[in-house]
Amino acid sequence: MTTEEGTHTLPDGQQLYTKTWKPNESPRAVLAFVHGFSDHCNAYYDFFPSLASAGIEVRAFDQRGWGKSVKTRKDRGNTGDTAQVLSDMHSFLASVAVHAEATNTPLFLAGHSMGGGQVLTYILHPESPYHTASKPKLFGALVWGPLITLDPSTQPWKITLVAGRLAARVLPRWQRHTPLDPELISRDKQIVESYKADELCHDTGTLEGLKGMLDRGLWLDEVGVDVYERAGLLPLWVGHGACDRVTGFEGTKAFVKRLGDKGDVTFCQYEGAFHTLHVELPETTGRFTKDFSDWVVARCPPVAGGVSGLGESQVESGQQDEPVSGETEAESGKKAKL
Repeated sequence: MTTEEGTHTLPDGQQLYTKTWKPNESPRAVLAFVHGFSDHCNAYYDFFPSLASAGIEVRAFDQRGWGKSVKTRKDRGNTGDTAQVLSDMHSFLASVAVHAEATNTPLFLAGHSMGGGQVLTYILHPESPYHTASKPKLFGALVWGPLITLDPSTQPWKITLVAGRLAARVLPRWQRHTPLDPELISRDKQIVESYKADELCHDTGTLEGLKGMLDRGLWLDEVGVDVYERAGLLPLWVGHGACDRVTGFEGTKAFVKRLGDKGDVTFCQYEGAFHTLHVELPETTGRFTKDFSDWVVARCPPVAGGVSGLGESQVESGQQDEPVSGETEAESGKKAKL
């Protein structure tokens, strides 16, 4: 496996940090990834290298306001509203789709936590650029611990939510420190300590960004099979830890149930697991990684001569990312207003 760091330039000129995990052989699939709140793409430890070992090339980015895409303290959590968040995702995904088309490789989209909620909103909301702009050809989407609902133990008071919505109208970019309890991240104590020490996990959002994140969840919490059908019934894999006390396990299970059985929907629950399935106890993360990679590979077209046989363009237009450096593994309201 090799890795490559780079940048992706958004339409407004903002540059986002990117990183790619490449298999040693021609990949079976390309996976575009969207991280969560107070998170970044280098916080996934062995998960992306494991996917690369299974033949899945991972292309990830640090979102606007997060990770290495932040240049100053005032940039922290400054994601913009939902329309901006989905536009940024679409721009990055379009660039990945250009690469996938050039290499004739099936493309998948994945997200965790807040990023999982973004992925679901992106593929399901009728006003998303996925439905209104050039449409990347996706073979499936995967989310785990998605922000559809918050766990009841971490749900803010209603008066706090009302006050926050009002304040967001007046001071949208006002920054608010909103810490996640590190003890709820994983049962692996080394991961908990690593999260506490990670300066890129800054726990800071803007009022506008926090409102958008919660509103997307409220919209998803009402999504049913009718929305899924109109969105095209894209194959979907959903995973959640049964003891997750950050995002709501029961809310995710109810969401999957509402989608019905008309599409290709897989739900995997992980008993005893906390929020970050990719860095849980070894037995959980091992099963999760296998479930995830097996699902992707099973939905790839048959390989002929070492190349997946795709017959159509994966995106109408897109922008290539700009590589910076490479390293080897050894070196390395209830409706979301768009």
